[in-house]
Amino acid sequence: MTEQNQSPKQGGLRQRSLISWVLTALICAGLISVLAWQPKLARSMAEYNLPQSTEEPEAFESLSGAALQSTPQFTLAPTQEVLIREPNPYTEIDTSLRTSAVEYTVTEGDSVFSIAQYFDISPETLLWSNYDVLSDNPHELSIGQVLKIPPTNGIWYKWTSKDTLEKVAAKFSVTVDDIKLYVGNNLDLSNPVIEAGQFVMVPGGQREYMQWVIPEIPRGAAGVATSPFFQCDTSGMYYGGSGYFIWPSAVHTISGNNYWSGHLAIDIGAGMGSPIYAADSGVVVYAGWMNGGYGNVVIIDHNNGYVTVYAHLSAIYVNCGNAASQGMQIGSAGSTGNSTGAHLHFEIRYMGGFINPLTVLPFG
Repeated sequence: MTEQNQSPKQGGLRQRSLISWVLTALICAGLISVLAWQPKLARSMAEYNLPQSTEEPEAFESLSGAALQSTPQFTLAPTQEVLIREPNPYTEIDTSLRTSAVEYTVTEGDSVFSIAQYFDISPETLLWSNYDVLSDNPHELSIGQVLKIPPTNGIWYKWTSKDTLEKVAAKFSVTVDDIKLYVGNNLDLSNPVIEAGQFVMVPGGQREYMQWVIPEIPRGAAGVATSPFFQCDTSGMYYGGSGYFIWPSAVHTISGNNYWSGHLAIDIGAGMGSPIYAADSGVVVYAGWMNGGYGNVVIIDHNNGYVTVYAHLSAIYVNCGNAASQGMQIGSAGSTGNSTGAHLHFEIRYMGGFINPLTVLPFG
């Protein structure tokens, strides 16, 4: 009984022992296979990633300091897709922002318009802030004058003993706060005291100013008393204007004052002595010197509501009463009167008013 009962148990142990030996043999075979193929696999990967050179590698040499210095530096070649940022050596803060007026001395070639453009203010601001020098007349500008240049558009105003914030604000069409809050005025907001003789900036301020204009020249029985200075015989033959204007100079560029509310004309950059032509046909109603800064002047009535004015001439080649055909030379450009350089002051009037010549002159 005992031997028969133990015999199956012994058979099961032998089977499990055999299975374990087979598994052990398989594992060992796998390990041997991996170890055998690993060098070949490594060489295959190296050949795929890094192609082998057929040349013999050069022997490695130690680099001395001289060899390092001679080694070429790597630089990135710029392309259209590369942003190159150059260093900026100018790192000082921009000091162009002003809060008070500065002085400017008028030089040759200056005009109210060009000075205003240079300082980024309106020409009206320049006139308003320099009434004591220019009297609201841009043609009073002359070389050597010292002008006050306000820091912004408005009026640089000298306070008087009778002034109050309310009066000055109302006079120049601004609010009291506009004056009080302007940083350059340095006012104590709780007690804004301004002494007589002190200058303050009235930002945005404006006022009416006296327009300086050449008087109308009466012709024939105008029904008014005329001064002999303006009288001439215009009863002769003359040409009527066409209403189409040509440039009165070979130069078609503005030099000096453009057309604005304080200068109802344009300054054409005609050089000294260059020819000046009649912009349209008509009759000369004035030829000679005129006070007020205009110097030598020719005025032509075109008998159709238009009148043209040519000022600062160095020479006049027509007389009052002469007929003038379009394109005829009537004078030469100059700098007579109050002028800082040679140019032609040119006006076009219609029915007694002023128009911007650039709106009727041909382009180019």
